[in-house]
Amino acid sequence: MEAPKYRNALIVGAGEGLSASLARLFAREGLRVALAARSIEKLGALCAETRANAYACNATEPDGVERLFGLVERETGTPDLVVYNASARARGPIVDLVPAEVAQAIAVSAFGGFLVAQQAAKRMLPNKRGAILFTGASASVKGYAQSASFAMGKFALRGLAQSMARELSPQGVHIAHFVIDGGIKSATRPDPADRPDSMLDPDAIALSYWNVLQQPRSAWTWELELRPWVEKF
Repeated sequence: MEAPKYRNALIVGAGEGLSASLARLFAREGLRVALAARSIEKLGALCAETRANAYACNATEPDGVERLFGLVERETGTPDLVVYNASARARGPIVDLVPAEVAQAIAVSAFGGFLVAQQAAKRMLPNKRGAILFTGASASVKGYAQSASFAMGKFALRGLAQSMARELSPQGVHIAHFVIDGGIKSATRPDPADRPDSMLDPDAIALSYWNVLQQPRSAWTWELELRPWVEKF
């Protein structure tokens, strides 16, 4: 069975780490890449490396997200692969949390995911093809102390993905949610010397996203958990 082929990728919440690994992988596989973030100044080197276009966008603003998709369509191509990789949190004891900061964190983690997915689905459904991927976290399935806003946002994003998978998969659009259960390795956050491979390699995570994208429709994954060996279930 022939693997799905994608042409134009949009990554929302772009920056260093996982989104950069995804951009590089998509570019190597021949896709045209668009990157969206609240601040795009930090994306210059990545754009040069991947030949990506960068777009400034606040994912919590409906008009801004609609405008983003219009620009991407005109300048990069209508996205048939969209990744929502944005999130936010307000840490602290429940009695000390500032309601406005909690509302903003939930808006970025969940409401922004809805807005981006809605615009993506409007463009994919007429062609009955495409993929929308959501980056989740340990907090998608278990709430941690002093991390209520992150848990609420990620639980909501997971619910969105599950609902969309049931609605859109029969119409040819692949929806997948990735539970990233562990810390992601970076230049400033390397593996401890005494615990090799205890951090998630962003290139390895990106490869898992790509593998899911290659699945035949008869055996689609809607959710995948990724964790290093040190994490407990």
